[in-house]
Amino acid sequence: MRNNFRAKDQHRINERIRVPEVRLVGDNVEQGIYPIKEALRIAEEKELDLVEISPTAVPPVCRIIDYQKFLYQQKKKQKEQKAKAVKIVVKEIRFGPQTDDHDYNFKLKHAKSFLEEGAKVKAYVFFRGRSILFKEQGEVLLLRFANDLEDYARVEQLPVLEGKRMIIMLTPKKQGSASKKEK
Repeated sequence: MRNNFRAKDQHRINERIRVPEVRLVGDNVEQGIYPIKEALRIAEEKELDLVEISPTAVPPVCRIIDYQKFLYQQKKKQKEQKAKAVKIVVKEIRFGPQTDDHDYNFKLKHAKSFLEEGAKVKAYVFFRGRSILFKEQGEVLLLRFANDLEDYARVEQLPVLEGKRMIIMLTPKKQGSASKKEK
């Protein structure tokens, strides 16, 4: 029986389990409720660890396993879950209040490619100095931008003025719907 317990470990093992009785579960043991001394004896006979899996249950649920192997498998599962988690990328596109058509189309093309990759797009008009007088023009520009991208994205946040920026957030539509409209 191993007794390598570190304070950062999230499970109580072996002698660290301080309850009168536990419920044993697992493949290599007859399931049921055992006094703690009996459960520890069974674990010692099998040269494995008694690990508290569910401490809040009454009585606490324990399993007789190799604790290091158990930790390794848990870490592996967490890594897999992290890899499967969707990473949300936000790409920014900046306009001026008087952006001409060529620049607008260039940025529109980039926004389409970002949305097709599954990234969100944060488009904003940056007002410098007195150009804040053209905030209606900036709002029109952002609404036109959202309208031109309606096949690829839906508006998550309508144009909002935050300081010297007017911002609109676009979220990609499901991949299937955008590709069907292209064909």
